[in-house]
Amino acid sequence: MEDAPVVFANRVLLQECLDSGRLLIGEVLLGKDYSLRHAADVGRDDLISQSVSTGAREVARYDEEGNFRPIKTAPNLRRGWVIRASSLEEMEMALEHLYPSALGLWHAFLAKRLHPTSLRETLDRQTGMYRITQLLTPQQAGELVSRSCTSEGGCLRTILWDLAPGEPVTTLPESKLSLESLPEGRIPLICRELCNLVVAAARPIAKGNLPKKA
Repeated sequence: MEDAPVVFANRVLLQECLDSGRLLIGEVLLGKDYSLRHAADVGRDDLISQSVSTGAREVARYDEEGNFRPIKTAPNLRRGWVIRASSLEEMEMALEHLYPSALGLWHAFLAKRLHPTSLRETLDRQTGMYRITQLLTPQQAGELVSRSCTSEGGCLRTILWDLAPGEPVTTLPESKLSLESLPEGRIPLICRELCNLVVAAARPIAKGNLPKKA
C-alpha cells in the first residue's frame, strides 16, 4: 500500500490537472465533474455506467474483442463506458485501475525523484530463464524497442530510459522519448524501465546468439 503522503501528493496533482484543464491521459478523458470516459466517446449519450472499482478494472482488463490486455497502457482501451466518481479520491482510484502508477510516476518526475533504469541494466539483473537476455546485442535491442514500445499498437508510455548508460534509444520518434514535447492538456504516461513483457520478448532473440553446436 502506498504511503499516505504519496497518495495525498498524487491527489493534489490530480486536482491541479482538473483545475488547469489537463484532462487527457492515454485514451481517457477526465471530467471536472470527476467522470472518466474514453476520449473518443465524447458526445455519446449511450455510454454504459461502470463502477469506480470493479467496473474500472474490467474496462482495463479486456479490449473491444474481449481479449486480455497484458499492457494497461496499450492503445486498445475499449469504448462505450463512463465512470462517474463522486469525489477526487474515487476518481484517483478509478484512474489507478485504468493506468496503474501513472500519477505516482509523474509526481516523482516533477519532484526530480524519478531515476530511469537503462535497458542494459534491466537485462543485466535478470536471473534464471531470462538471464540469457543479457546476450541481446545493441542492434537487436533497438529493433526490439521499436517494435514493442511504439505508440501505434504497442504502448502509450513515454520512454525515459536509454538502451545503456549514455546510449539513447534511436529507433523511436523523439516525441516518444521526452516529456518536453508533451501536448498541452495531456497527463503523461511514463516508462522508467523496460517492462517484463519486453524482457520476455527479448529471450528468444537472445537465444539465437548462443554459439552453434558443432
